[in-house]
Amino acid sequence: MTNSALSPERFYLTTPIYYVNARPHLGHAYSTIVCDAIARRKRALGIDTWFLTGTDEHGQKIERSARLAGRTPGEFATAIAAEFRGLWDGLSLSYNDFIRTTEDRHKRGVQHLFATLRDRGYIYKGSYTGQYCVSDELYVDGPPGTPCPDCGRITETVSEENYFFKLSAFERKLLEFYEANPGFMQPESTRREVISFVRGGLKDLSVSRTSFSWGIPVPGDEKHVVYVWLDALANYITALGYGSDDPADKARFARYWPADMHLIGKEISRFHCVYWPAFLMAAGIPLPRSVRANGWLLFDQGKMSKSRGNIVRAETVQQVLGADALRYFLLREIPFGQDGTFSFDALVQRYNGDLANGYGNLVSRVVNMVFKYFGGVVPPASGLTTAEVTLQASATRTIAAFGEAFDAMEFSDALKALWALVAETDGYLTANAPWKKPPERSEADHYQLQARVLATAAEAIRVITALVYPILPESAAKVWAQLGQGDITEAARNAFLTQIAWGGLQAGTKFMGPAPLFPRAEKDAVERMVAIEEQNNKSVIEAAGGAPVPEQPAPKAQPAAPQNSESTKKAEKKPMEETKPTPTPEPAAEPAAASVQAAPAAPTSTVAAPAAEAPAAAEAVAPAPVEEKQYITIDDFAKVELRVAQVLVAERIPKADKLLRLEVDLGYEKRQILAGIAQYYEPEKLIGRRIVIVANLAPRKMRGLESNGMLLAASLPPDGAPVLAGFLEDVPLGARLK
Repeated sequence: MTNSALSPERFYLTTPIYYVNARPHLGHAYSTIVCDAIARRKRALGIDTWFLTGTDEHGQKIERSARLAGRTPGEFATAIAAEFRGLWDGLSLSYNDFIRTTEDRHKRGVQHLFATLRDRGYIYKGSYTGQYCVSDELYVDGPPGTPCPDCGRITETVSEENYFFKLSAFERKLLEFYEANPGFMQPESTRREVISFVRGGLKDLSVSRTSFSWGIPVPGDEKHVVYVWLDALANYITALGYGSDDPADKARFARYWPADMHLIGKEISRFHCVYWPAFLMAAGIPLPRSVRANGWLLFDQGKMSKSRGNIVRAETVQQVLGADALRYFLLREIPFGQDGTFSFDALVQRYNGDLANGYGNLVSRVVNMVFKYFGGVVPPASGLTTAEVTLQASATRTIAAFGEAFDAMEFSDALKALWALVAETDGYLTANAPWKKPPERSEADHYQLQARVLATAAEAIRVITALVYPILPESAAKVWAQLGQGDITEAARNAFLTQIAWGGLQAGTKFMGPAPLFPRAEKDAVERMVAIEEQNNKSVIEAAGGAPVPEQPAPKAQPAAPQNSESTKKAEKKPMEETKPTPTPEPAAEPAAASVQAAPAAPTSTVAAPAAEAPAAAEAVAPAPVEEKQYITIDDFAKVELRVAQVLVAERIPKADKLLRLEVDLGYEKRQILAGIAQYYEPEKLIGRRIVIVANLAPRKMRGLESNGMLLAASLPPDGAPVLAGFLEDVPLGARLK
């Protein structure tokens, strides 16, 4: 099965559907804002675009959360889904459809998909006994009492009948598909991780549960409910009408499927790049054309997460600075696909610097001067100089550079290029100073200069505003109207970006009156947003009837490098583990540190090995002095942050025989480490290897280079040769060892 070429006539993109275990936060908003910006640009380029978002509302965790809240699962899910939809509408997001997995259309489509997979021989009945983390909806390998490798909570023992999907039958087919479609998964780190996972072998997947009832019943066997991941992933086709007999639904599905882009959080890549394609292959449905994973949004020294309590709500930023300020910050500050750090301080600095003092100030100056000197009517420009020709050439280059970067999802680079034009236009305006008439300049010459400069600057603003519309829709609409261009939404419906070029602002165009665009944020803006968040958290606690039950913290992510100020979002439910019933029980093993994706083992008994025979007639020997052991506490150990990393670059350092310079990927950031292993490891053989590093070691300089971490290795006698620690299992980058 191959991937069809991208259609220029229509475009279907989706967000992940968000888990309704708590209110939405900034991480959810980031993913949805990215999709909204893409959808707006596609439509403005004349492409028929369908933009889907929604909520995932089934599963044992929702059932229990509803019980604790004194509601039915349906009431609980409906309330949280309304929070998500209300936020998206408050941010004026342009989605075409909002799917809820509790809707009849979704239930019908999921049951049709399940029946199709079963009828085609890819689903069979089995049973499972083992550990399960309800909080993360995750199967975990290990004996009773094993903690969840993701959140650290103690797992529950479950024993139930299940249906299993034959995922193991698709290992070769998936690898062939990845090879034939190299652009299917991005970024490259996601592609490498997924391919490595599949090459490591696939086990059959549990796709039903019987220990609770809040889910979609399995057709023909309603004591089972469809497991949340098969249920949730199907939303991308059920929202288009899959499983319906209605001609309109069938036409919509035929029109828009396959999806051109699933935009997801990186932690659910395997489910979208392994399980979802396998389900579709098994059902005979075309595969999506691409999956794009964004990184995590880091705040307060860790990934923004409801379980950690370190979340920021998009409403807070919207209330103080406006929705466009949030959109601009997230797309400008965060290189897409990488992790980035959010802070109120950085937000206000970017808002004041780029929006208030930059674009907003430029628009205000030009519009006000056109009114002051020309009664609000664009004057005819004549006698163009090198300065005008240069600015026109820059604008033309910017149109091309912005489009190329944006369409490659390099939003930060696109905005850098556009704001370079903002700065150049501002510099052009300042250099020519139409507000200042030197004594030696005649009135006629000064009038001509004013007309030429203000008409040229206004045209540059028109180009900038058209390009930035998908990112700043509300502000761009105001500026477009001020420039006398009418309704920008109507212009977008008429595909105005296909015709954007220098020269569109005609002499004689009547401007609308000046209006404030980005009022400068005052010094107390940060304090106000912090206070709003504190009040929101207090309200949530009071609504719950007191203090929340403390949760065991999840492993803490490190903040991204300063130049990569955030990315992300994640659907708050964790990936499901693949399971395969085995007729012959195997001994249950202790889980490897930070291990994931392990198949459950059946409990067994163990037999002790016979003791070694004691030596005969042993001579009495005086006991050797025993050195007192120096113990550390668990708190001491917890201070050492061991994480899984992958070597991206390994090279020798000139004039340093023992040192190698490594660049490693932690999943959420990349960093440089210097290691004294050059005598024992060839650099090229380290590339791609997964290792363990001490991630919170204070940086130090060696040979003029900074080392940010330390490798973990055994020291072998007689000369202390290092052997790097590693794993037999496939362990995700950034996983913490505990």
